[in-house]
Amino acid sequence: MFNFDEVIDRRGSWSTQWDFVADRFGVPDLLPFTISDMDFQTAPAVRDALAQRLAHGVLGYSRWQHDDFLSACCHWMSSRFHYQPDPDSLVYGPSVIYMVAQMVRHWSAPDDEVVLHTPAYDAFYKTVRGNQRQVLEMPLHYREGRWHCDMAALERRLARPRCKILLLCSPHNPTGKVWTAAELQQMAALCARYDVRVISDEIHMDLVIGSQPHLPWGRVARSDWALFTSASKSFNVPGLTGAWGIIPQAADRAAWFQALKNADGLSSPAVLAVAAHIAAYRHGAPWLDALRGYLKGNLAQVAERLNAAFPALRWQIPEATYLAWLDFRALGVSEEALQQALIQQRVAIMPGSTYGSAGSGFLRLNVGCPRSKVDEGLTRLMAAVRSLPL
Repeated sequence: MFNFDEVIDRRGSWSTQWDFVADRFGVPDLLPFTISDMDFQTAPAVRDALAQRLAHGVLGYSRWQHDDFLSACCHWMSSRFHYQPDPDSLVYGPSVIYMVAQMVRHWSAPDDEVVLHTPAYDAFYKTVRGNQRQVLEMPLHYREGRWHCDMAALERRLARPRCKILLLCSPHNPTGKVWTAAELQQMAALCARYDVRVISDEIHMDLVIGSQPHLPWGRVARSDWALFTSASKSFNVPGLTGAWGIIPQAADRAAWFQALKNADGLSSPAVLAVAAHIAAYRHGAPWLDALRGYLKGNLAQVAERLNAAFPALRWQIPEATYLAWLDFRALGVSEEALQQALIQQRVAIMPGSTYGSAGSGFLRLNVGCPRSKVDEGLTRLMAAVRSLPL
């Protein structure tokens, strides 16, 4: 019913991924697999809702604290994740990373420490350090086909006197790890023991493609917490801006609204973003489920072709996201040489070091695109690797 094979030309649309690839790679007109948005049109239900708003013609100031929006968010969490948030606990913001930054400022002071599981989304590093806080890295380790967190090592970090926040990415970007209930419960107990607050970025919650289900942090929380998410990744509408979340503690919500409305002057949401969220959460599930199946096929294609060409990689598809976290360390190629070879093949793929020192030797390949583009990118990637001395 949905044609994800359709190729849509995004060039000339002010696309960060396509039109501004030279900003990151120094060279224009590369075939990009970089910024984490997709090359698909958003769900028909979302496009229809936006068309109706545009046909109305008046795009004035709007609100999000009404039943249409709140009930749609609660319905989505209940129907997809068996979690029923209190509508009064919901908050809204322009983006998940803005909301993360706001809570980092609220729950910590300059020079306090924030724990990140690494490799980590590069904006996390920038947000923590940009607010004069210290990143406390907690490296994940890959064994037996899954990414694991050393809980004893995590406890040592959480026990540090200046550690105030665990910034959790769930599901995890860039590894695609979906945290198990046991892992989340253990982290919740440790955070409660050491009075560490939790900010859970769950923007990839809708993009689980494996058998391990996503569990919202609110179902395991034992200390103060905030959960932030958006339809932007799963329904490919990040250009509309808009995100939402859950802050169950009334005092923290009051501080949130004080900062949002008064300190930062963000009292009115983008009306098209509100409309898109409502349509996605009320009517977009069939499209999303079809998308997840297609993305799983893309990732399977990556595994099949790369492992056939380079058996030493033994790469397995992730549990979530449309981001293939590719480990090239077994081939012994340097990141710098590989990036130069990729550019010579006219393809842009994010180097792993973008996501911290724990990402050195990896590539992050965005497969949120038609399979024909995935295949062309793989052909260029394999040619780049073969051009290097192995």
